Amino acid sequence: MPIISMFYGIIIRMYLIDNKHHNLPHFHAKYAEFEASISIEDGEILAGELPRKQLRLVQAWIELHRDELQADWDIAVAGENPYKITPL
Repeated sequence: MPIISMFYGIIIRMYLIDNKHHNLPHFHAKYAEFEASISIEDGEILAGELPRKQLRLVQAWIELHRDELQADWDIAVAGENPYKITPL
């Protein structure tokens, strides 16, 4: 589960070959004891939870890096390590 970015105490990971769980391009965001799967397409939570403030930060980050996230998703589904993405 490679870390692709970290900002404001939020750790962003993208698991390799993780398209069986949600079937949608997504990543995992962890903040303190909270963790959520977040859709790359619309920034909505697919599973889990994050505090509202951290979710808004993650959603702003998605807006800036959606193309990179989609490229990383394609790489991760193929079983390769995704690239790091600039933090917020």
